[in-house]
Amino acid sequence: MQEVKKPSKTPLIFYCILTAVILLLLNATLFPALMGSRVTDVTYDVFMSMTQDKQIDQVQIEDERILFSDKEGNLYETTVTQDPERTQRLYEAGATFEEIDSQPSLLTSILLTWVLPLLPFILIGVFINRKMSKAVKSGDGMMFGMNGGSGAKMYVPSSTGIRFADVAGEDEAKELLSEIVDFLHDPGKYREIGAVLPKGALLVGPPGTGKTLLAKAVAGEANVPFFSIAGSEFVEMFVGRGAAKVRDLFRQANEKAPCIVFIDEIDTIGKKRDGQIGGNDEREQTLNQLLTEMDGFDGSKGVVVLAATNRPDSLDPALLRPGRFDRRIPVELPDLQGRIAILKVHAKKIRLADNVDFEPIAKTAAGASGAELANIVNEAALRAVRDGRKFATQEDLQESVEVVIAGYQKKSRVLSDQEKKIVAYHEIGHALVAALQSHSAPVQKITIIPRTSGALGYTLQVDDGDHFLMSKEELLNKICTFTGGRAAEELVFHSVTTGASNDIEQATKLARSMVSRFGMSDEFGMVAFETMNNQYLGGDASLSCSPETQTKLDQKVVALVEEQRQKAMELLKTNESKLHRLADYLYTQETITGEQFMNMLNQQ
Repeated sequence: MQEVKKPSKTPLIFYCILTAVILLLLNATLFPALMGSRVTDVTYDVFMSMTQDKQIDQVQIEDERILFSDKEGNLYETTVTQDPERTQRLYEAGATFEEIDSQPSLLTSILLTWVLPLLPFILIGVFINRKMSKAVKSGDGMMFGMNGGSGAKMYVPSSTGIRFADVAGEDEAKELLSEIVDFLHDPGKYREIGAVLPKGALLVGPPGTGKTLLAKAVAGEANVPFFSIAGSEFVEMFVGRGAAKVRDLFRQANEKAPCIVFIDEIDTIGKKRDGQIGGNDEREQTLNQLLTEMDGFDGSKGVVVLAATNRPDSLDPALLRPGRFDRRIPVELPDLQGRIAILKVHAKKIRLADNVDFEPIAKTAAGASGAELANIVNEAALRAVRDGRKFATQEDLQESVEVVIAGYQKKSRVLSDQEKKIVAYHEIGHALVAALQSHSAPVQKITIIPRTSGALGYTLQVDDGDHFLMSKEELLNKICTFTGGRAAEELVFHSVTTGASNDIEQATKLARSMVSRFGMSDEFGMVAFETMNNQYLGGDASLSCSPETQTKLDQKVVALVEEQRQKAMELLKTNESKLHRLADYLYTQETITGEQFMNMLNQQ
């Protein structure tokens, strides 16, 4: 899709400022010259010379000055000095003694004082009046550049536009949207059976999953104009401006029908109306206008409204009802095959080695969005350039995954020998506990090289495939693995450090979810005390129970984590010799692969 560039509209405030600057310059230069004296100051020597040459026409002698004119009518002024023969010389030169008027005429004074300063303001007034008249007729209003236009970017069909082939990993979403494309291509077969084109489709999902890209792909496949605007562009300081923009947007869409209107981050204007006094009147008026326009426009013309949000729970119910947004299309994080497809799409833009395998990269990047996968491919290309190579390799892609997960290697941070040894035992503690349990993901890499995210080291575990359900045993094993690092520190150094802070946070969060959300506690049974909001933005948990129950929940969470810590401690004590051997090797090598780790673990 190619963007149509509209001619820029210079705001009226610019003309007013320009007029004020011109008036200031005129008042400082031209007006004083015209309004002031028309007399030229000269020395007495010049006056005597002009008298001798008989160039003086009229002369007026006052107490302190002599005002005179030449034959051409130019006025001059000089100071009075002691000269007894001055009058005689003037008579002999043919000068006449008369009173000379050195001020401008009355007409000139009126012209310069009143007419010229007011003329620019009169012209500006006429200009504003014409603009306001046109705005009133169009119903949009314009004052000082704040026009009522929607501000939406318009894209027209082009041969280089985005197509469904450019969007990977979202096959279900593309299938749901393809029907809209088919309707825009051939509406006749749908009208024949009485079907009506869906007025709107709401794309919901986490950030970076390609909601905007899908909307552009729909317009590209349908080969129709595409209007794009963000929800925040509707909200302005003055009440009523947002509603005017909505009206203008749908007016343009009806003129360009069939077309697609895309509103990004619609939750900005589509939040639930709470009816509280002192609320955002501008946002609510904008929402009301949007509801009215979606009810009023004719769906048979082929105008489809697509909207994207990652906060569907906050939207007003009136906006989500059938007849407005008829379809809710989830755009979720891609699965393993989807990640492989996305990596292949973005890999076409860079040079790659022939033996690159995307499957292990996709497995390592479990939970990554489409935007993050695109960033992984770009980071691999940047790493290849830094190393002086003409193409990216498998190693570049693998390292770029770790860059996205944990940040760049922080080579400037040098750990002391004692700290390095503690980190080595900590990470081997995680890996060893994970490997000694049957329901844990295989260890792929262990490193104690600090990263820019703040991690002094990390243990990378990768599942063989996608898992959508987790059993109670798997969750308990994850908590046990989280506590393995701290348990190793206690076992070897008989002390603890701050390095396990993130592990403690993850273990506590998981244990609380098991008790309060997943119904995995024998004491409470299948009862949910916690609900999750904003699931696509990390999730905000809200607890709903009595203080007494909350106390019991906290006690259960503490007991659950402590139970798994004791389990991790027992596993490490039983395999303490392997813990020392692996930690010493990691201390020396700084990084070991999962294969190396398992080979050393299986050695007797």
